Amino acid sequence: MARLVKPPLAELEAAIGHAFADPKLLARALTHVSAVQADAQRSETYQRLEFLGDRVLGLAVSDMLFAAFPDAAEGELSRRLADLVRKESCAEVASEWGVGPHIKLGDGEAQTGGRKKIAILGDICEALIGAVFLDAGFDAARLVVAKAWTARMQAPRRPLRDPKTALQEWAQARGKPTPLYRELSRTGPAHSPVFTIAVEIEGMESAQADGSSKRIAEQSAAQAFLIREGVWATKDKAQADT
Repeated sequence: MARLVKPPLAELEAAIGHAFADPKLLARALTHVSAVQADAQRSETYQRLEFLGDRVLGLAVSDMLFAAFPDAAEGELSRRLADLVRKESCAEVASEWGVGPHIKLGDGEAQTGGRKKIAILGDICEALIGAVFLDAGFDAARLVVAKAWTARMQAPRRPLRDPKTALQEWAQARGKPTPLYRELSRTGPAHSPVFTIAVEIEGMESAQADGSSKRIAEQSAAQAFLIREGVWATKDKAQADT
């Protein structure tokens, strides 16, 4: 196996947007628990920093959302926050920073692809934010978060709500009853069925769609209804209904 060549830590600091006054904090944020030999050494790993960074990230992103969407209701802000701080989003940021080669892992974890695991990358992203907070305070951490998350905040990579939830909220906001889903047909072999589902809202034309399960067909029917009514502009981006 080829030996891993670590880029200079200065390159990682530049990517993050923070030069550490205390390099020990950076080293700890990059150390996985598999790299230590005893439970007593767990304090030398990223676990506590991850705990702190998770809260710092949540506050920083909440502050960004509050300022960027002054007309958004609490529910929309909460959905946006949940999408931005989920483990997968943090892992993407860690990958963009190039943390993989710098992670200190035990041999077993390294051999099973630990440097690319979403859980580990997400944890280290949060740990690095926590380390920046301890190193230079909240303003420095907020700048790091803003650099990495502003574009994500402005252009969500997936719908903020699933279609059925969005349609139910839309109907309720107009004083209409909960949408009803009706199975129109089931075709195809038993091992690969195709369901056709219609969604109905009182006083409005129904919409229908197919799917490989009832759940998928119901979601697709709700999505078709939302697009038809102009609530969602495209099939892959939810539009907040104002």
